[in-house]
Amino acid sequence: MPINCKSQCGNRAALKRPKTGDALCKECFFAAFEAEIHHTISSSNLFRRGEKVAVAASGGKDSTVLAHVLKLLNERHDYGLELVLLSIDEGITGYRDDSLETVKQNRDDYQMPLKIISYEELYGWTMDRIVAQIGRSNNCTFCGVFRRQALDRGAKLLGVDSIATGHNADDIAETVLMNVLRGDTARLRRCTDIRTGGGEDSIPRVKPLKYSYEKEIVMYAHYKKLVYFSTECVFAPNAYRGHARAFLKDLEKVRPAVIMDIIYSGEQLRFKDTVKKPVRGICTRCSFVSSQQPCKACVLLEGLNRGLPKLGIGKKSKGDRMIAKQDQELALRERANLVKNDF
Repeated sequence: MPINCKSQCGNRAALKRPKTGDALCKECFFAAFEAEIHHTISSSNLFRRGEKVAVAASGGKDSTVLAHVLKLLNERHDYGLELVLLSIDEGITGYRDDSLETVKQNRDDYQMPLKIISYEELYGWTMDRIVAQIGRSNNCTFCGVFRRQALDRGAKLLGVDSIATGHNADDIAETVLMNVLRGDTARLRRCTDIRTGGGEDSIPRVKPLKYSYEKEIVMYAHYKKLVYFSTECVFAPNAYRGHARAFLKDLEKVRPAVIMDIIYSGEQLRFKDTVKKPVRGICTRCSFVSSQQPCKACVLLEGLNRGLPKLGIGKKSKGDRMIAKQDQELALRERANLVKNDF
């Protein structure tokens, strides 16, 4: 038997919202989805009139829906924002090269300027070459660290006031679980923040899709017929996040509200004053924001350039020993060459 739309618009329901369980027609679903994102933006004061905002664009469903909805809401509610697309090319053959074509399609569809920055031009390395060095056990560490800094570098080049990322409710709930399982209190403190960074030395990042379910983002993109890239990164299956995602999906089957419950729990967490807090500063090498000296990106890059790809993996003391050992070996080698030349 056909079900009528719960909003009493007179239309037949076309779908059931995963977030609320409401049966809605497509138009009412679009209106509800967009209204919730507008409420998130306005209630959290994510933007100010006249700001230039970079939308972190990967070509995937999240960034595509984010670009579409931000453009729509910017015009509908007169935010007065200048929107641009910012993409990072990690250098992953068969994945990023294809997804960038989708980003270019987004550029044309939404009439937004696009800036693409590559790992190759920033660091002299591509992820394909990094994985050839490090293997597939820690490759996501390199990509995540380099990507975060690459977004900062790109935003600085574009002169934007903030970076809007496509992190959705599922992403944030997964991150809360990951940080709890790893005992990472530093990241657990800020992973539910809708705005991170900012201040004199860094460009803030905002998450307009913080309370949007992944399933609803997919449904919105599907019914709106948006063009997006859906293939998973070829290096992602071994990522630690995958285990948290599988666990969350199992919980969601039993209790759909668990995603919002986890986010709410993360927002309410409080830590004792005795818990050590990381101090944000500026890296002495690259001059970008970091809570350690040198920053993680510089340490990882140094390891790659030294032929010690695992230099930045694990504790700092372990990395220091690796550098000391290599420097000692180089000194002995130079000394041996000097003796040989004397003869």
